[in-house]
Amino acid sequence: MRATRTIALSALAAATLLLGACGTPGSGGGQAAPTSSGSAGLEECAPIADQTLVVLEDDKQLQNADNVIPAVNSDVAAEHPDVVELLDTVSAALDTDKLIALNKAVDIDRQTSSDAAKTFVADEGLAAPEKKDGAGKLVVGAANFSESSTLAEVYAEVLRTAGYDASVQTVGNRETYAPQLAKGTLAVFPEYAATFAEYLNAQKNGADATPIASPDVDATVTAMTPLAEEYGVTLGTPSAAQDQNAFAVTKKFADEHQLTTLSDLAETCSGVVMAGPPECPERPFCQLGLKETYGIQFGEFKSFDFGLIGQALRQGDAAIGVVSSSDGSLAAG
Repeated sequence: MRATRTIALSALAAATLLLGACGTPGSGGGQAAPTSSGSAGLEECAPIADQTLVVLEDDKQLQNADNVIPAVNSDVAAEHPDVVELLDTVSAALDTDKLIALNKAVDIDRQTSSDAAKTFVADEGLAAPEKKDGAGKLVVGAANFSESSTLAEVYAEVLRTAGYDASVQTVGNRETYAPQLAKGTLAVFPEYAATFAEYLNAQKNGADATPIASPDVDATVTAMTPLAEEYGVTLGTPSAAQDQNAFAVTKKFADEHQLTTLSDLAETCSGVVMAGPPECPERPFCQLGLKETYGIQFGEFKSFDFGLIGQALRQGDAAIGVVSSSDGSLAAG
């Protein structure tokens, strides 16, 4: 998982998703002790190999809302109010399927982030209605992963259509770029609502502060807005696009057991084999949360590098796995 992100899982509608090859799965290790299976009338559901994955809906909202949201230096927002308005048009156009497509264009089809952004802005009709002369220079920040770079390029391209001399600068992780955004070294940054909310919360109230992020994106943004303003950041409107983890099974597995939600899985199956990163069994938004929130009866946990979990599912090494909701390889075929 990315160093700049925390494990956070979203409520996505079940959809058929085609996962591209991820390479050879990692070796074992990190297995949890098997639990009892076949109890309470549940069937023991063995993994079923298949090339197509479906994401099971998180119907009890285990995950917090990590929607993409524009973050603008407050001085920039005050001097150039149209900047937030322009970036809000991106939020209005961007949903998770379109974010997946953007990531596919860059990570799989090998377009540059800049080219993918220009195509997106043109296709979505996001160019500003008029272009001002001498609007000024703005630096759009990006974290050190491709999705952040592509979103930054989308922001920069929209700003350019309005007459701004906008450039993109990759800065690194949140601990490095957030202070630069507050100081104005960076003018704009594509952020993630729940993760940024908890960063600001920790900055203000300490690492052990009561969480303010929730599965409700509007409530999350409302809770973090005063913290952002105090920090020196003005927030735009969150998009419908989410980059967070989701729980996937193969389509054949879902069809065999008539599953569309995580509750369906809990009510149908025991002995479930799960694939996830090594920390998943102890994380409240991963296997631990699935057990406590849904009561899913796991039989075994298999540890894989995050990028290899999809391949493990496709090969039938596990029945359910945690995947990134905006991964480009999840584009429908």
